[in-house]
Amino acid sequence: MKAIGAQLLVCEHGCCCGRVDKGYPPVPRTRLARQWSARGLRPLVHLTWTACLGPCDELNVALLVTPSGSAWLGGLTDPSEFDLLLDWAAECGAAGRLVPPPLALVPNVRLRFRGGPAAVAVPSDETSIANDREPATGSEP
Repeated sequence: MKAIGAQLLVCEHGCCCGRVDKGYPPVPRTRLARQWSARGLRPLVHLTWTACLGPCDELNVALLVTPSGSAWLGGLTDPSEFDLLLDWAAECGAAGRLVPPPLALVPNVRLRFRGGPAAVAVPSDETSIANDREPATGSEP
């Protein structure tokens, strides 16, 4: 496996993320860390635990960063969504670029500074899936 310099940042404890003491869903840190190690993902994608990534109204936020772009995710409330996130990170790592998310994760992809779900396009090249800019239209000005 070739290291690509990708990174998955997962907010595990901010004002909302993982705060079971406030009645919010947990972030399955132990399970994710074990799976990350068992699957040998570290050479492909580095897993980083962090405090607040924002936006806080999303709960359980993550950011997948690759050389070709980044994707924000929010509202990761079901353990199966974290499993899909592992699968997606592995696919991006193996491809060496940001690839389209699994269909089940599409509702969790966000435009960071515009709020709400992103209009997720299936990129035809190495463009970002959900970044802080509008989706690529295929034509350059």
